[in-house]
Amino acid sequence: MIDLSSCTEKELWEYVAVELSKQGLKNVLVGDAVAAIYSEGIYKSGDLDFVIESYGNTKPKIEAAMKTIGFEKVTRHWIHPNCSHLYVEFCNPPVSVGEDYQIEPIKIQKNGVDIYILSPTDCVKDRLASYIHWNARECFDQAVYVARSEVIDYDSVKSWLENETKDASLIFSNFIKRVNATR
Repeated sequence: MIDLSSCTEKELWEYVAVELSKQGLKNVLVGDAVAAIYSEGIYKSGDLDFVIESYGNTKPKIEAAMKTIGFEKVTRHWIHPNCSHLYVEFCNPPVSVGEDYQIEPIKIQKNGVDIYILSPTDCVKDRLASYIHWNARECFDQAVYVARSEVIDYDSVKSWLENETKDASLIFSNFIKRVNATR
């Protein structure tokens, strides 16, 4: 059992993902919590976004899993009374990064079950997608934090950007400058 009053995004992800997997729900962690995990705490998220990749009506299994570990649904968020700093949300499938739907999440074994998370490279793309589509500067910064902490396939990021926006060259150039800037 984790200490929900002070858990990290990684600890809460593993805790929730294991329970979802036990219910037969293949789940992938996406969004800014992934950036928080890969940036080694430099960035903090307020929520964990999961995509359920299982077939059929998953709502009853999600509800059962979340209630088993003490979460209650409040509007679209799942909140635990002992975890005031983080909440859980479920996003519509499929897992995608911008217009790219060919995402291969990383599989990790935890407590005997498989749990999934975006790769560091896909996390960078995801954060850059938020920057591009919502002009969210903080998401650009999150991409930089991840790239400074993890091994990234920069050719893949550049190619993805070229398919995502007409400003790919400028964004990629600025991104590389920020990653390589004195920290």
